[in-house]
Amino acid sequence: MSTTGFNSQNGAGGGQTYANGPSQNPVALQQPPGVGYMVHPAPYNPMQAKAPMPPGPGLYHPGPYQPVPPANSYQPVPPVSSYQAPPGQNLLTRPPMGGPPPHTPPQSASPSPGPRMPPAQATPPPPAVSSNSYYPNPQQQPAAPAWQYGTVPPPMGAPAPMSAPPRGPMANHVNPAPSSPAPPQSSAAFSSVPPGPVSHNATQPLVPGMPPTSLHGYTQPGTAPPPMNPMAPNTYQPGRAPYGPPPTGLPPTGPPPTMKPTPPPTGPPMGNATPPPPKADGPVAGNGPQAPNSYNHVDNKMAGPPQPGPPGRHLGHYPSLPPGYQNTSAPPSAGAPPMHPAMQTATQPYTQAPQPYQQPPGGPGPAQLSPSLAALSLQSSTPEALRVVNLLQERNLLPAGPIPAPTPCLPQDLQKINCNPEVFRCTLTSIPQTQSLLNKAKLPLGLLLHPFKDLSQLPVVTSSTIVRCRSCRTYINPFVSFLDQRRWKCNLCYRVNDVPEEFMYNPVSRSYGEPHKRPEVQNATIEFIAPSEYMLRPPQPAVYLFVLDVSHNAVETGYLNVVCQSLLDNINALPGDSRTKVGFITFDSTIHFYNLQEGLSQPQMLIVSDIEDIFLPTPDSLLVNLNECKELVQDLLKSLPHLFEKTMETQSALGPALQAAFKLLSPTGGRMSVFQTQLPNLGVGALKSREDPNQRASAKDIQHLSPATDFYKKLALDCSGQQVAVDLFLLSAQYCDLASLGCISRYSAGSVYYYPSYHQQHSPSQVERFQKDLKRYLTRKIGFEAVMRIRCTKGLSIHTFHGNFFVRSTDLLSLPNVNPDAGFAVQMSIEENLLDMQVVSFQAALLYTSSKGERRIRVHTMCLPVVNSLSDIFAGADVQAVTGLLASMAVDRSVSASLSDARDAMTNAAIDSLASYRQAVLTIQQPGLLAPACLRLFPLYILALLKQIAFRTGTSTRLDDRVFAMCQLKYQPLAYVMLMIHPALYRVDDLTDEGALNISERTIPQPRIQQLSVEKLCREGAFLMDAGMVMYLWIGRNCNPNFLTQVLGVPNYTAVPQNLYVLPELDTAESQRTRAFVGWLRDQRPFYPTLHVIRDESQLKSNFVQNMIEDRTESALSYYEFLLHLQQQVSK
Repeated sequence: MSTTGFNSQNGAGGGQTYANGPSQNPVALQQPPGVGYMVHPAPYNPMQAKAPMPPGPGLYHPGPYQPVPPANSYQPVPPVSSYQAPPGQNLLTRPPMGGPPPHTPPQSASPSPGPRMPPAQATPPPPAVSSNSYYPNPQQQPAAPAWQYGTVPPPMGAPAPMSAPPRGPMANHVNPAPSSPAPPQSSAAFSSVPPGPVSHNATQPLVPGMPPTSLHGYTQPGTAPPPMNPMAPNTYQPGRAPYGPPPTGLPPTGPPPTMKPTPPPTGPPMGNATPPPPKADGPVAGNGPQAPNSYNHVDNKMAGPPQPGPPGRHLGHYPSLPPGYQNTSAPPSAGAPPMHPAMQTATQPYTQAPQPYQQPPGGPGPAQLSPSLAALSLQSSTPEALRVVNLLQERNLLPAGPIPAPTPCLPQDLQKINCNPEVFRCTLTSIPQTQSLLNKAKLPLGLLLHPFKDLSQLPVVTSSTIVRCRSCRTYINPFVSFLDQRRWKCNLCYRVNDVPEEFMYNPVSRSYGEPHKRPEVQNATIEFIAPSEYMLRPPQPAVYLFVLDVSHNAVETGYLNVVCQSLLDNINALPGDSRTKVGFITFDSTIHFYNLQEGLSQPQMLIVSDIEDIFLPTPDSLLVNLNECKELVQDLLKSLPHLFEKTMETQSALGPALQAAFKLLSPTGGRMSVFQTQLPNLGVGALKSREDPNQRASAKDIQHLSPATDFYKKLALDCSGQQVAVDLFLLSAQYCDLASLGCISRYSAGSVYYYPSYHQQHSPSQVERFQKDLKRYLTRKIGFEAVMRIRCTKGLSIHTFHGNFFVRSTDLLSLPNVNPDAGFAVQMSIEENLLDMQVVSFQAALLYTSSKGERRIRVHTMCLPVVNSLSDIFAGADVQAVTGLLASMAVDRSVSASLSDARDAMTNAAIDSLASYRQAVLTIQQPGLLAPACLRLFPLYILALLKQIAFRTGTSTRLDDRVFAMCQLKYQPLAYVMLMIHPALYRVDDLTDEGALNISERTIPQPRIQQLSVEKLCREGAFLMDAGMVMYLWIGRNCNPNFLTQVLGVPNYTAVPQNLYVLPELDTAESQRTRAFVGWLRDQRPFYPTLHVIRDESQLKSNFVQNMIEDRTESALSYYEFLLHLQQQVSK
C-alpha cells in the first residue's frame, strides 16, 4: 500500500499560482524538487508510515479477531503546541472583530483553558527519514506523499522556474498539456511546496458607487413576510466605544477564564501596512480571444489609487487600517483592548456581575450577548457533540431522520441571521486560531457552496449605490459593525468605511438615519440589481444552441423523439425575454446546419462535409430570435426525428460539430446543449476505446481516469473565454470515454448527464428519467456570463477549488452559465494566527446576467466563531461537510496519482482524526474505538466512499460509470452527494400517519432510516432504498399480501412484474401513502431518480445489495471489520 494522504496547505514559497482543482488534465505534473521550503507550522500528514489496510476479508480469521501484525509501527510526529509568547515577548495582535464572542463549549472535566496536550510519555519519537528529502531539515520530512490538510498540491502544467514565481493572475491552461498522458508522478512530488497563497481580494475592488440618489426600490417576490429581524444586527449604541485596533499597552489584568491574555504589539506590523500591488487587467494568457464581458477588470477597479507594495511580497496580505483610523476611539479602560460590554460580561463572569447595558434604538442587536450565554460556557456537563461513543459497542448510530447541519456556537441573535447551511457551510463550524492547531485536529478545513440554489424567499434590492468596503471590496452584510450612524467597520479586513448618504434611508420602513436596519444588513443572503458600472457590455440575451447526434446509433436509441417533443412542450417556458435566440446543429460524419430565417416557408438544411476546416454557411440565419421564428423552429422539431430515420451513417464527428457550435455562439455567448450516443471517431477530437472489460474487476489500479486528449479541455477554455457553457448529455450502451468528453463541460461550467444503456424500448425507466431531467433542464432558471469570488477574513486563505468552472485569476471563478443545481467546494488554510478574533466571516458573491437581461449580484455571508482548543474544534466538526470535501479531494487524487492512493488517503483521514481525538482530547483513555458523537458516523461514511462506484475495487465497474460518479461527487451540492455516498433505507410496508408531515394538503409519512445491512431486511417486509440518482423498492418473498394488493396491485409475490418502474395509482390509503412518500423524496432534488421494483430474482438485486455498506463482500470489509482495522491503527 502506498502511504498516501491529501495535500492541501497553502504554504509560503514559490510555485505556479494554483488554478482549477487538482484534477485538470494531469499530463504535465512534474514539479522540480526543492521548489521552496515551508514556513508554516508542520502540515497535517495523515499518512506517516502507517500499516497498510488489510486487502480484504481473507485476513480475518473465523475465530476471535486477531490483529494483523503491522508492517511498520505508526509513529506520529510530536504534537505542535500553539505558540505562546514567552514572558516579555509580544505577540502580534489584530483589531478584534465587531461581533460578540462565540460560545465556547466547555472542555469536559478539564480546568485548563488552553488546548489539551497528550501526556509527555505518550509522545512517540519522530518517524524514520527516507533519503530523498524535499525539506531543509530531513528530520521534519513526511514519510511519504501525504494528504496534508494544510498543503496545496503542485500546480498542473509546466512548473514555474524557481527564480521567478508568478505573481499575476494565472490561467490554468497557459501550458497546454501534451496529448499523451505522462507517467504517474513520483510519490515525492506530492509533498512538494505549495504555490503562493491566493489573495483574498484586497486587490480586486470594484468601482466606487455612483453619486447618491434617491433611486430606491426594494422588491421581494412571494407573499411571505420579508425575512427581516426586528433586532438590528450590529446596532449603533451611543454609550459604547466603537471597536478599533487594540491600543498598545499592558494586557488586561484580569484575563477571562476562556481566553489567554494576548499582549499587544510593540514592533512594526509584519508586512501588511501597505496594500498589495493591483492585479494585471489584461486578457488572460492562453484564453483565446477574450469576450468583451470579461469581468476581471470590472472587479479590479480600485476605489482609490493603489499603493505599490514592497518588492517581492506575496499576494494575500491585507493593508492594515490607514494611520488616520488607528485611534478612532478611546479605549474603555486604560491599557486594555476595547471590548463590548456584553463581551466583558460573558468572558469575565467571576470578576464582575452582569452589567445592565443601554438598550439600542432597534432592540438588542446580535453584537450583544446576554449574561445567560456566559453561564453556558461554564457549565460542567459535556456538550452532546463531544459525548464519547465507543463505535465497537454502539451499533445503532444512524438517527431516525435526516442529519441536520451543526449550529455554530454563536450568540442567538447572530446565529438567527447566519447563512442557510444548505447554501453555505463549513467543514468546521468552529475555526481554529492557528494552522498548527488545525494540523493537530487532522480534519480538513473547507467550504461547500450551493450559490444559485432555488430559494423560496430572496430579498432583492435595487439601489444606485451598492455599499462595499473600500479596501477589500466586501459587500456590506449583517456581520459588519457600525461605529456610529456614519461609519461601519468591515468584518473581513477591519477597514473603517463611511456610510453613503443614500444608505441612511431605509426603503422598507421608509425611515431615515437607521442604516443598520436596511435589508443588506438584516439578511445573510441577498440579491442586488446591479447598476451600469457592473457591466462591460450590454447584458447578453439568452441564447440556446442544440447540437444533436443523428448517426445510426443515435437514431436507434430513439432519443431524438424525446428531445424534440420535450422542446416542443416547453418552448414557451425557456427562460428569456424578447431577445432570446435558438439554433440547431446535427451531425454524423458531416455537419448539418439549419437556416431558420424569418420569411422562409420551411427550415433549410445546409450540409458541410469538409470537417477538417469547418465554416458557417450562413452565419446570420443559424441563430434566430425565438419569438420571431417560433413557427419555423416548431416545424423543424416536428420533422427532425423523421429526417434521419433511414440513415446508415455510423460515424460521429463530434469534435468538428463542437467547433462549429463554438463559432456560432462566440459573438454572443450562451448555452450549448450537446447530445452524444457513441465514441467520437472522426475528425478532431476522435477517440479510441481504452476500456478492457476483462480488467474491470481484477485490475489492482484503474487506468484511463484522465483524458486521452486535451482537445476537449482546450475547446472548453475557448468557450469559457467567450461566455459559452457546454452541457453534455451522454446516452450510450457502449464505452464513450467520459473522462475525455467530460472536460468540455467541466472547464466551461457546464453539466454532464449520463444515461447508460439508454433505449426507448429496452429501458423505459431511463426514458422517463431523461424526459423529467430534460424538462427541468429546459425550464430552470439560468444565469449567463457569471463570475464568482469567495472572500474571507484576513488571516484565512483559499487555495483549491472543486466543481465545474475555470479559474480566471487566482480567486475569480469564471462561470459562463450558472444553474441552480451546481455545487462548489473550496479548501482553506490559516495563514496568519487568528488570536484576537472572536469570529471570522466568509462571503461568496456571484455576479451574473439573468435570462431577462438584468445584471444581478447574489451575496451570501457566513459567520463562524474562532476557538483555541482541540475539543472545541472537534465539537464543531460537520461530519457530512467533511465527507463531501474529502470525496472531492479523493477524486482529484485518483486522477492525479492513482485510485489506490485515494483509497488509502481516505482511510487515513479517519485513522488520523480519531487518533488525534484520542490523544489530545480524551482525558481518560479507555479501550475500544472512541469518537466524539459529532463524528460517530465518520468511519461509516469513509467506508461508504470506499464502496462507492467512484472508488470501489474488486467489483466489475464500467469505466464511464466510475468517471460519471466522480463527476457527480465534485459537482453536486452536498445534500445530493450524501445520498450517493450513503443511501437511505426505509421500511415501507407498514407506513402510518404517525409523525407524518402535512405539505400542500398531502400527508407524507416519515418512516425511520434503517442501517444498510441485509440483517435489517425481512422477508415479510418491503424496503425502499434511496440512493440519490436511483431508488429500489425491494419486495420480500413473504411480503404482506395487503401491501402487494393495495400498493402494487398484484395478488401475490410471483405476480410482481420483473421490470416494474412505476407505482400504480390505486385508490387505497396504502397506495396514496407510498406514492406520497416516494414523490416527496423525488421533489427534494432537481434530477429525477428512477424507481425499480425488485424481488430476489431481479437482475438489479445485485445493485441493491452492493449498497448494503455495512455488509462484507468478496472484496471489501464489513463495517465492523473496518472499525477493527481503524482501532488497530489508532491504538498504535
